[in-house]
Amino acid sequence: MTTEPEHEGRDTEKWKERGVMLRVFVYIFATHLFAGFVWILFYVGQHAQK
Repeated sequence: MTTEPEHEGRDTEKWKERGVMLRVFVYIFATHLFAGFVWILFYVGQHAQK
């Protein structure tokens, strides 16, 4: 029989929380990057010679 230390459950939760925060940061960064790219496309299209 193995017994896990009491604090190990909390460490797991901290890693899960860090994973969620990292994922949120990446999603927000990627969304802003995509929005900036779309904005640049509209800007270039508006200023193109017609």
